[in-house]
Amino acid sequence: MVDCFNNIDFWGEYDPIAEQKSKTERIKQFDNPSNWEKLTERRRFVIQKRDATRIGFISHWTAQPSRMVEIGYHIVPSERGKGYGTEAVQLMVDYLFLSQNIVRIQAVTDVRNKPSQSILEKAGFKKEGTLRKSALVRGEWTNAYPYGVLREEWKEPTILTRTASPLNAQVEQRTLLSVLLSQFTILRKSYSRIRRTVEW
Repeated sequence: MVDCFNNIDFWGEYDPIAEQKSKTERIKQFDNPSNWEKLTERRRFVIQKRDATRIGFISHWTAQPSRMVEIGYHIVPSERGKGYGTEAVQLMVDYLFLSQNIVRIQAVTDVRNKPSQSILEKAGFKKEGTLRKSALVRGEWTNAYPYGVLREEWKEPTILTRTASPLNAQVEQRTLLSVLLSQFTILRKSYSRIRRTVEW
């Protein structure tokens, strides 16, 4: 997955291109998070298929000083449109609401990025306005839509279920999903897996 960060196609036409770094530098960055990543409690998870092919990542972080949680995700181009993004976001929403005392999860997507908007809406997020000229993408200032889902709108888990300890969530039988403090895995009809890892 580290190689994807230097691949323009991976970021797509709607996101700013990540700073170019060598594989060694990128791994070092993951092993030694920046002050911003520490401050925002950023956590990254790898999305991989049942055959262990890594196809993307999803992350969450805490926006300061409001303590609202924000998520972001990317899927390799060849695996887009197959439901992996929706499944990853649904799982992340369940995981965050079950494991943290938060009232809101948010995400931001380019106004032109219809697939990402669809993913968020399927996961229960609502569009909350327009952020004008909020990102510089390939030399052009672009608008974005902020999306949010509130705890009371979420109502119940889509994939995970609560047990005695929210940090030790168990999975509904139909999903064959196991959740641990350091890792969570999903096996549904698409047989994707999402796993927290420091190995990219």
